Amino acid sequence: MEYRYLGKSGLKVSALSFGAWVTFHDQVGEDIAYGCMKEAYDAGVNFFDNAEAYAAGQAEVMMGNIIKKLGWKRSDLVLSTKLFWGGSGPNDTGLSRKHIFEGTNAALKRLQTDYVDLIFCHRPDFHTPVEETVRAMDHVINQGKALYWGTSEWPADRIMEAYQVARRENLIPPLMEQPEYNMFRRDKIEKEYIRLYDTVGLGTTIWSPLASGLLTGKYNDGVPDETRINLKGYEWLKNLFTSEEGKAKINKVRNLKGIADDLSITLPEMSLAWCLKNPNVSTVITGASKPEQVIQNMKALEVVDKLSDEVMDKIEEVLENKPQQEYDFRG
Repeated sequence: MEYRYLGKSGLKVSALSFGAWVTFHDQVGEDIAYGCMKEAYDAGVNFFDNAEAYAAGQAEVMMGNIIKKLGWKRSDLVLSTKLFWGGSGPNDTGLSRKHIFEGTNAALKRLQTDYVDLIFCHRPDFHTPVEETVRAMDHVINQGKALYWGTSEWPADRIMEAYQVARRENLIPPLMEQPEYNMFRRDKIEKEYIRLYDTVGLGTTIWSPLASGLLTGKYNDGVPDETRINLKGYEWLKNLFTSEEGKAKINKVRNLKGIADDLSITLPEMSLAWCLKNPNVSTVITGASKPEQVIQNMKALEVVDKLSDEVMDKIEEVLENKPQQEYDFRG
């Protein structure tokens, strides 16, 4: 396993990590989740990602139970949670000081741990002042309930505002962002955040590297019955595959598979390796509904070197979606 620094911090996270989104509780039971986490850990994964919103907190319960059963040393793990959607009460949603305080305590109880290493603001809250959120996160860290805090799917200007508030008020600034990043979603990582990597020291823990399964190639011939997009409550995800835009992406996936075949690797391996090639990606969060999928995903580390400049150019020719950088008027 390769380990990378999380932004400009001294914390190292495994280049490939494991997350509980969709699968835990909604798609798999604790026995299968146990096998998936064990395979990931045995492969060298140290970062395990979760959120209060995943299966309404049950994903955290499952992960906490599994870690306890496996008896892993806490200092060997980097655990995370994300706060925003904590329930149906009037103060159970958002990033107010009240919800951050109560949501953190509830997440720690579900995970059966005294602290998380990383705590994320799961989405921007435009109804709460940024300073209130920054002060609340600083308080959580100073209480020893989290070690670093960051954001997920925040616009760059709001991340910068949080950073500036923290520096002005001598508070702890955000360290990391968790955006979606894959061959079809590139703007945030490759364009919007480009100045934050140096100015803020931003690290990234990217999610959906296989575009919710699209980049596995399993939808090339239609939608299989046993797939997450057929789960109740994920109709929105299925629509992304069956729309005209989705069909166009599937055509591109077929061409991408040809490139992978020429390299004698699988399409998922190539897609994960493509994400790992980006130096601004600290860790790639993978998911799985079977232990065998975890084993397969981990092989991506072995094929990164196969993605030469020539291969990357071939991939770009298929994708045709490389973000255009701002024009440098000074050359």
